[in-house]
Amino acid sequence: MNTIPAPTIEYGTLAPLLVVFGAAIIGVLVEALAPRYLRKAIHMPLTLLSLAGAFALVLVQVLRGQVSTTASAMGALAVDGPSLFIWGVILVLSFVCVLLINDEGHFVASAAAVPGSADEEQAESAGGGHTEVYPLVLFAVGGMLLFPASHDLLMMFVALEVMSLPLYLLCGLARRRRLLSQEASMKYFLLGAFSSAFFLYGIAMVYGYAGTVSLPGVNEALARGAALDPLLMIGLALLGVGLMFKIGAAPFQAWKPDVYQGAPTPITALMASGTLVAAVGAVMRVFWVGLGNLDWNWRPAIWGVAALTMIVGSILAITQTDIKRMLAYSSVAHAGFLLVGVMATFGTAEQNAGSLKAVLFYLAVYGITTVGAFAVVTLVRDPGGEAGHLSRWAGLGKRAPMLAGVFAFFLLAFAGIPLTSGFFGKYAVFAAALESGTQPGDSMGGWMAALVVVGVVASAIAAFFYVRVIVLMFFSEPSAEGPAIAVPSMGTVAVIAVSLLVTVGVGLYPESMLGVADDAARSLFIR
Repeated sequence: MNTIPAPTIEYGTLAPLLVVFGAAIIGVLVEALAPRYLRKAIHMPLTLLSLAGAFALVLVQVLRGQVSTTASAMGALAVDGPSLFIWGVILVLSFVCVLLINDEGHFVASAAAVPGSADEEQAESAGGGHTEVYPLVLFAVGGMLLFPASHDLLMMFVALEVMSLPLYLLCGLARRRRLLSQEASMKYFLLGAFSSAFFLYGIAMVYGYAGTVSLPGVNEALARGAALDPLLMIGLALLGVGLMFKIGAAPFQAWKPDVYQGAPTPITALMASGTLVAAVGAVMRVFWVGLGNLDWNWRPAIWGVAALTMIVGSILAITQTDIKRMLAYSSVAHAGFLLVGVMATFGTAEQNAGSLKAVLFYLAVYGITTVGAFAVVTLVRDPGGEAGHLSRWAGLGKRAPMLAGVFAFFLLAFAGIPLTSGFFGKYAVFAAALESGTQPGDSMGGWMAALVVVGVVASAIAAFFYVRVIVLMFFSEPSAEGPAIAVPSMGTVAVIAVSLLVTVGVGLYPESMLGVADDAARSLFIR
């Protein structure tokens, strides 16, 4: 009699994931069973403690040298050094974003009420609020953790949906500019559904070629099979479309400015930081582990996407008049810079570890700076919500010099000015790309140097619109009725302070963060 073997689950290795998902499930039970007036008082400590506890469990694994060397959960998850590094970054970013989410006034009192209706006014006057935001955030964070650690394509698809579905809902819950928020949610849902369909169809094509959805299995099939098989080529293209959409690479970036502008700003901060970190981790997992034996085929395509993304993001950011849309196109440009690091994968294992180190370092420093910038945006307000139009930021340096100075420093970090963390992030990925191009036998050696030149030019263009905002804040006269500067909560102060300290500290002493990223990069495993 045949029996089905019991699955082997490494609970200690997967503990950070289990803590986050367990807290999310408890949060759903709180919504169902707890009185409404008690829900937020339960949700806030539950969410923060679960994120902090998961981060502590990640640290325990790293400090004890317990980084796994084999796939976990029956080969479905790869909890190696890069995964643990990315988990730590996502958990820190999520923790500080939850501090922003806790501020009053970001989320609608009743999402079911028609914007501007009497029902909405009644819900606001009654002090209503959507406390289910907290479990939704935890589910999204759990998906972010699962996405870059997935060791087979089906698990990656499940992680993609677990990450995306809560974000579709959260984008439509802004308290102000309700129609814009609902439009952002609908656009994100429809375009995200299309990208998920592309990704799933790509999985089917790759399975038809390789007979497996395991990433190492696909790579082994590439080593012994026909590299130009139509199923493989179609699958590669479709997988690429789905992944490039999630990081907002051109020409799949159209959703980013609309969604970033319409979503509640704390959710925008979570997407611009955590989602990008998770998606880039998944891109590296698929292309380096699953398609490593096909790099001669996908690297030219990624070269074009990276160049186009840097150029489109930098140029279109100049034309923006809304601060959140400008930061959205800035995020597009940074996705292109990260793809430069993804390209630098040709050569020895040592050289590839250097490329991975550069990408991990960039993800960490860019993510924390992004959260700090959006935290500042939440404090500059008009009667109808946050002061989005750039003209409202004129003279901010005279009205609130400390706040404007902090925001200017974040913008300089985005531009990659020396003595900021952003400078070393860009330097690391560009240096890795140039080193990759010098490897013997690399047919794209000259093209890598050209891609770095495109990146430097795009950085120069990007510096223009960052400096434009700084000039507007400090060298323009404030209007008679300028925007109000909200009194920051302790949570918002903590977010801005931590972001500023990390941006300055890593800019002055990058060796410590680079060392951690290097240790993580050297334990990537492919089986």
